[in-house]
Amino acid sequence: MTTIRWRSLLAAGVLAVGLSGCVGVYKGTGVSINSSTRLDDTPRIAVISAFEPELKLLLTRLQGPTKHRVNGVEFTTGTLEGKPVVLFLSGISMTNATMNTQLVLNRFRVTSIVFSGIAGGVNPSLHVGDVTVPAQWGQYLEVLMARETAPGKYTAPPFITDATLPNFGMNFPRPVEVRSAAKPNIERKFWFEADPKMLEVARSIRNVELANCGAGKCLPRKPQLVVGGNGVSGQAFMDNKAYREYTFKTFQANVLDMETAAVGMVAYSNGVPYIAFRSLSDLAGGGDGENEMGTFMSIAADNSAKVMLAFLAAWK
Repeated sequence: MTTIRWRSLLAAGVLAVGLSGCVGVYKGTGVSINSSTRLDDTPRIAVISAFEPELKLLLTRLQGPTKHRVNGVEFTTGTLEGKPVVLFLSGISMTNATMNTQLVLNRFRVTSIVFSGIAGGVNPSLHVGDVTVPAQWGQYLEVLMARETAPGKYTAPPFITDATLPNFGMNFPRPVEVRSAAKPNIERKFWFEADPKMLEVARSIRNVELANCGAGKCLPRKPQLVVGGNGVSGQAFMDNKAYREYTFKTFQANVLDMETAAVGMVAYSNGVPYIAFRSLSDLAGGGDGENEMGTFMSIAADNSAKVMLAFLAAWK
């Protein structure tokens, strides 16, 4: 009996030691990665763009770059406008933006988040090249797909009571469920607000020279900076005039993109201030002819980056 008990205790001890060596560590490719390891202890502003053309200008201005790579994502630390930063690409669309924003918060000491990139214009008073800094962002493609109960009539199930915004056909927008450190219980939330102090600094920006020409192409008017209003994000590239008009009417949105509201949700959950700068590369289906993004993307990306740099210079 004593021998059996001793063997059981010995086996349990060996198992415990083996498991303790596995916690937080992945050893599948010869590289050990501790999921809780912080790569840098300097307080930094996380500067995010979705894809390479949006980050190009910012990388050329970065002083003292040092590169880190986690899960295939390249993080570059350094200083911009005298501020310690970590630059990286979120990847395109909502899941990538969510996953990699949380990743930077886990691996770096992030004090605030700034997004710079391009977007589709929704507000008909805005034009390609303009830079927008919305006060809040929502996930406009988080929807109920309702059944058609009569020709052209779509009805939500009685147990779904939060689909209160106007629908577009079968699609009824809904808030998302979110938890946070401040509110650990599930809450339903549509708008994720930019940080008020960061927004105030953005409103003070003056005399940024926004380009209206690039790569042999010119816009018919000088771009402008617009601070405030709403932005929306969703996991689809939008190039449809009717849906653009619906989006403006329903959400009073100035712009739409595929990442910012996801970043805002992660920032909210972690209690980290955020703000986003988005320049219009196209009109999301509202312009004449084909989509304008391929023509004016570089102008829009650089305009957004210029305003964001001016913000960093002014941010205390």
